Amino acid sequence: MSLAVLRSRALAGMAAPEVTVEVHIAAGLPSFTLVGLPDTEVKEARDRVRAALQNCRFDFPQKRITVNLAPADLPKESGRFDLPIALGILIASGQLHARNIEDYEFAGELALGGELRGIRGALAMCAAVAGEGRCFVLPQANAEEAGLVNKLDILPASSLLEVCAHLSGQQPLPLQESRIQGASAKYPDLSEVRGQSAAKRALEVAAAGGHSLLMSGPPGAGKSMLAQRFPGLLPEMDDTEALESAAIHSLAGTFSTAHWRQRPFRSPHHSASAPALVGGGSIPRPGEISLAHHGVLFLDELPEFDRRVLEALREPLESGTIHIARAGQRASFPARFQLVAAMNPCPCGHLGQARCRCTPDQVARYRSKLSGPLLDRIDLLLDISAITEAEVSGRSSGDTSAIVRARVSAARERQVARQGKANALLSPDEIEQHCTVDAAGEQLLKRAFSQLDLSARGYHRVLKVARSIADLADSAGISGAHIAEAIQYRRGAAHQ
Repeated sequence: MSLAVLRSRALAGMAAPEVTVEVHIAAGLPSFTLVGLPDTEVKEARDRVRAALQNCRFDFPQKRITVNLAPADLPKESGRFDLPIALGILIASGQLHARNIEDYEFAGELALGGELRGIRGALAMCAAVAGEGRCFVLPQANAEEAGLVNKLDILPASSLLEVCAHLSGQQPLPLQESRIQGASAKYPDLSEVRGQSAAKRALEVAAAGGHSLLMSGPPGAGKSMLAQRFPGLLPEMDDTEALESAAIHSLAGTFSTAHWRQRPFRSPHHSASAPALVGGGSIPRPGEISLAHHGVLFLDELPEFDRRVLEALREPLESGTIHIARAGQRASFPARFQLVAAMNPCPCGHLGQARCRCTPDQVARYRSKLSGPLLDRIDLLLDISAITEAEVSGRSSGDTSAIVRARVSAARERQVARQGKANALLSPDEIEQHCTVDAAGEQLLKRAFSQLDLSARGYHRVLKVARSIADLADSAGISGAHIAEAIQYRRGAAHQ
């Protein structure tokens, strides 16, 4: 047989479209041609496959070899096609008599000695195959990751020879049966932060409703410590959230079984570029906002980020999705993250103190790096003061993360039961339906709208934060006290 046809998978954003690997061997001068829009990594498979076959004691055909990766208009990247290409050459040359090859899909990068190396995106590929009645053969390094997908037979292998032995019926590959057990995620504890009771309350409100938060305060006030403990206040991840988060990290090659069911916490440096933050590249890859999906994106020293980079956050903060368009490819990645940001009140960080030498123009220029439309999309703006000597030297105070998380989880359950989503995701129509305010609250809102010069978006965000405060108090309606606290978290916008 001079023609062999096998199945594999490409990656296009979060999707994993099927790729048909066709290998044809014909008479003629020895050559090895790869077609089907392969990139450099795929083209290099010619050398990896040749060396792997020879080191596994197979004959490399000295004929005209043509490998077609169909569909031809779908870009192909990475070394995941090494394994199906090598198997196709063996089948087409008659060195391997495979049984029921149409019942399998293959992916794996070959080492020169024939060993299989781990690949990116195994979880996304397996999820695409699930339910189609085919087995997926992939490297042993991806076995635990792929085992998260139900309704799919996973056959992990450590070398090309093991795959050949399985297909020829000599030594079947064992099914991957183990699933990662749901271990308790571990986070730094909120009680370790001294003082800052108002900031801790704001974190609880933000966690309860899925709101974004900006903290402004002097250096050493505890902004970074508070942000690092924020994931531990969020409800535990359910199966769907955990799989979505794991699939994105699998695409980026950063998945670790040790972090299974743990809320992501991403903290990129302020020198990060726009593609690094929101995703991009000639072949689109997920950025930090997608890697923080169902978790926390912490941007420290917020005004130090390039303004164009920060402006790129505006759309995903609203939609929870980032769409990346390139000349040859489009991709969409989920980005439903909670933004926690921190900044100093002035360039030196000591505004209002005797040691501050910042001029009004320097302070205004520093704060102007954050545009009004971006600030308008942040729900809570919090001013944090420096902690006192008594708070530093005293014992830890306040509730632990576990106690706060229990209150947050109860509030989230009320939101899901009432409207099916977190308060931060409510649309204007849903706000009108679920955010009923009493007479005292209405009067406060009217005064706040004029005095704080709120936009329509800012007005709605006050209502959504007040709804979260009411849910924490197990209140069916929104009272004046809830509105007052929500307005207090919005007052920071007037000073930016």
